[in-house]
Amino acid sequence: DDDIFSSAFCENSEKLINVHLFALAAKYYSLSNLGVCTPLEDMLAALKGDSEGATGIKPDEFMNNKKSHEVEVMSELVDSIANYCGIKQVIDIGSGKGYLSSFLSMQYNLKVYGIDSSSSNTNGAHERNKKLKKHWRAYQSRGRENLKSKSLEKANDRPVESEINYKTIHEELLNNTSSLQNQDPVIIQNLVPSCGSTEMATPETNTEAEADLVTGKQSHEAKLSEEVLAILNILPADAVEDFSSSHNCGELWEEEKVQRKMTSLKTKARKSNESNLFFPLTSCITAETELNDIITDLEDCMMVGLHTCGDLAANTLRIFAAKPEIKAVCSVGCCYHLLSEQFENEEECHNQVWGFPMCRYLKDKGWCCGRNARMSACLALERVAAGHMLPTESLFYRAVLQVIIEEMYGVTKSDRHVGKTFSKSSSFIDYVRRSLKKLELDDSKLPDSCIMDYHEKYKHRMNELEAFNMLKVVLAPCIEVLILLDRLCYLKEQENIAWSGLVKLFDPVKSPRCYAVIALKNQSC
Repeated sequence: DDDIFSSAFCENSEKLINVHLFALAAKYYSLSNLGVCTPLEDMLAALKGDSEGATGIKPDEFMNNKKSHEVEVMSELVDSIANYCGIKQVIDIGSGKGYLSSFLSMQYNLKVYGIDSSSSNTNGAHERNKKLKKHWRAYQSRGRENLKSKSLEKANDRPVESEINYKTIHEELLNNTSSLQNQDPVIIQNLVPSCGSTEMATPETNTEAEADLVTGKQSHEAKLSEEVLAILNILPADAVEDFSSSHNCGELWEEEKVQRKMTSLKTKARKSNESNLFFPLTSCITAETELNDIITDLEDCMMVGLHTCGDLAANTLRIFAAKPEIKAVCSVGCCYHLLSEQFENEEECHNQVWGFPMCRYLKDKGWCCGRNARMSACLALERVAAGHMLPTESLFYRAVLQVIIEEMYGVTKSDRHVGKTFSKSSSFIDYVRRSLKKLELDDSKLPDSCIMDYHEKYKHRMNELEAFNMLKVVLAPCIEVLILLDRLCYLKEQENIAWSGLVKLFDPVKSPRCYAVIALKNQSC
């Protein structure tokens, strides 16, 4: 109840007087408590239906724990959405070092364009992808072994009667070689969906082939099914050709035909695994970006972003809504403090596209968070609750530095940033001098004794600072939910979108920015 929560503050001074009530209110308005998220398991079940996922190859062999967790979870969802929409092309916005792009291309055989504004990131992603490809055959080999053992387990579960019937009919067909020679060449394509299909051959395909074999309709195909399906399960759908048009097998014995087809399929599998399906590109993405200018062979695709920074997350959604070729989007944003806000400054820029707010409701309200609130939204409540405490000393250094530059230099605002100076500093004096140089302020007029005087003056307030930052941590989910719901409402306002929602993808302790904004367009769009 809003009236109850408002009593956490003094009516006259508006100061916080009830910390417990403040914490309860913050929890009440957090995303996990509002009931607006779609569970990841429900989303995957709706997208996949009864189909099985790809052979599991873990990315933790070439990524750290945080990144491998993010890539493994998000790539499975992206692949499921791509299959559901019938698309094979993915555009990874803000692809960075190409972790997600590489895994999507190698594990799921998707054609991925990774776009990043940093040329060093793009070049690094290209080199890293080349190194990964050298090791990928080993990963795929391990995946094939897993697939083989699963197939054997399923084979052991089949009824004995089916096996006897299959073997009996199979032997009869082998004995009747003359009738086989008079039939059309074996077409392996009939065992799997046609080229371009997004479905892969499944154990049900084999069962259907056996049923047709019993009725005498596809007797010559059943002989190949056990061997062929094991390879087809690791091939992309478009890797299978119609062998009837490329091989003249009319006069070959059945065993010879099988051997040739198996060799050809293995060659296809090897080439597919080695092909370069990830293309790192360097470009700065804005809301007005024309993807056709960057990607020459743009086709129906989906757009993804793993921790797209600041306005890039908002622009990703705007491009998705505007471009008919983009059929789906899956975006996980970060760096809320770098968002541009329409109502933060008094001066208006009518032509500028802002990162916040996006939806009409908040625009009409003239809503503004402010930089301090957006900075708070970047904090990680779950990590702090799990024992990962705030860096109190570095925050104290930064707070005292601000007092120094205000009182000694008269500076209250600056476009420059101190960055990660604390980790490189040996003492508070060293920290202050390094920071002043970064801010392009003359540190020569500030003696060491003066710097230490400031440190001693505020040292007793360090506990107070820690308590204040803990309150910011508690409030962080409420500010994040405002930004995420703004993006979701923007998608709900678009007429060409069939479904949109928020999905919690990651473990927030491992990856604090764990929510994805997901949308799928109407099939007619």
